[in-house]
Amino acid sequence: MTDVHCHVPRPGKARQFVIGEDFIGIHPWETLRTGSVPDKTGSVPNDELLKMAGLLSADKKLGVGEIGLDRLKNRDISSVMRETFLAQLELAARFRRPVVLHGAKCWGQVTAQCKRFAGRIPAFLFHGFSRSDGLLPDIENLNGFVSVGPAVLNDHAVNYRKLVVKIPAGRLLVETDRTEENEAQCPAIEDVARKLAELRGMTFEELEALTDTNAGRFRGEC
Repeated sequence: MTDVHCHVPRPGKARQFVIGEDFIGIHPWETLRTGSVPDKTGSVPNDELLKMAGLLSADKKLGVGEIGLDRLKNRDISSVMRETFLAQLELAARFRRPVVLHGAKCWGQVTAQCKRFAGRIPAFLFHGFSRSDGLLPDIENLNGFVSVGPAVLNDHAVNYRKLVVKIPAGRLLVETDRTEENEAQCPAIEDVARKLAELRGMTFEELEALTDTNAGRFRGEC
């Protein structure tokens, strides 16, 4: 079983793609000063981008992420956030690396920006994607993958459960989005996968094989 998005690893047999280790990037929240106040007077963090370029050059296995846009912390997307996202997409294209995306409440805008890099960036992971299925064809055309997270375990997440059964099989992945803050409450990746398998009418073993294969495709390993 592959957990394609976590911030801290958990001991066990599951393969894990760790943000900050297997993927590096400037999260959109990092472009905000404090809380929900946008950095209107700031600038694109060129020093950090140069550091990223050096790390990507030195390690061909490194991916780019978690990067993107966000309207969860603040309604308006600042120019700094947008320019930082585009600069990192340029790095991913330059080094031909897969990208992990963040797009809380603005997946349409994130997808539109990614289209500019179609064919130049090998693969995209739409982490935490919860929009309607209308964007799924665009995601597939980008060689994008959609990771299903712990929200699928919530009996009240009716719309989310409807969405996850519509994700094309070849684009399906699973994640925990585990952090230091949610570690104690975060379910195991196997729990997420079992519920997803149930919703899609598959066995756990079938889903495990499918998502492991998809994870390898996302990383360019097969």
